[in-house]
Amino acid sequence: MGKLKFENVHPFDLAQTLDCGQSFRWVENEDKSFSGVVRGIVATAFYENGTLTIESDFDLDEKMWKEYFDLDLDYGKIKNDLSKMHPVLEEASMYAGGIRILNQEPFEALITFIISQNNNIGRIKGIVERLCENFGECIDGKNYAFPTAEKLALLSPDDLAVIRAGFRHRYIIDAAQKVFSGEIDLEKLRIMDYSKAQNELRKITGVGVKVADCVLLYGLHRLESFPLDVWMKRALSVLFKGYKGDEFGLYGGIAQQYIFHYSRMHKELFV
Repeated sequence: MGKLKFENVHPFDLAQTLDCGQSFRWVENEDKSFSGVVRGIVATAFYENGTLTIESDFDLDEKMWKEYFDLDLDYGKIKNDLSKMHPVLEEASMYAGGIRILNQEPFEALITFIISQNNNIGRIKGIVERLCENFGECIDGKNYAFPTAEKLALLSPDDLAVIRAGFRHRYIIDAAQKVFSGEIDLEKLRIMDYSKAQNELRKITGVGVKVADCVLLYGLHRLESFPLDVWMKRALSVLFKGYKGDEFGLYGGIAQQYIFHYSRMHKELFV
């Protein structure tokens, strides 16, 4: 059984990070730990008194998990810098400052955010789980890896009826085919000019600006990305009048998560 301990992890909130809408394969347990599947590894994560612990029946790669939870980035400094930009952002960063941007597998992020369109988190998780159970490789008899682009590219939209994602079936297959064929190289988007990377993703049927921005932020760790969904558009118009997403700078994606979580949990601000 593999076990990793990362100490002095501050600021950090495991629940905020794993259940804020950036990842859809983690489930909270009764003891406040979370279990999930990351890059084909089934693991459970705990956080207590500044220590993040990862446990698994599989061998654990320390470097991979450190990168996944973005532990080398100084979120304390970023949080302080963002707090100086606007009083509401200061309040949001105090409320949601434990969120970190996960380094997810890019293809998984692409498909899950295609699924996320016009959907709520609970339903997204259900669709993603059905996708993995039906088309992913079984890991341990009860958990499944995320399906590969190759596997999905060989399917038709009708084959996905079992996951019950509706109009998104066609988008998922088109994305898989473009990635598997090499027409879209996700890894190249990490260093490509941002607008060009965004336009590359928009070549996929059904991928608009918001989904492209989510993939760049959550799958390719482009921290300048500032996805705008209904909640964020409302937050900017009500709480940050006159502000645009690119005005939050190099760490706009972190600011976006603070604002998104703060706004979602304070609906009274928008009555």
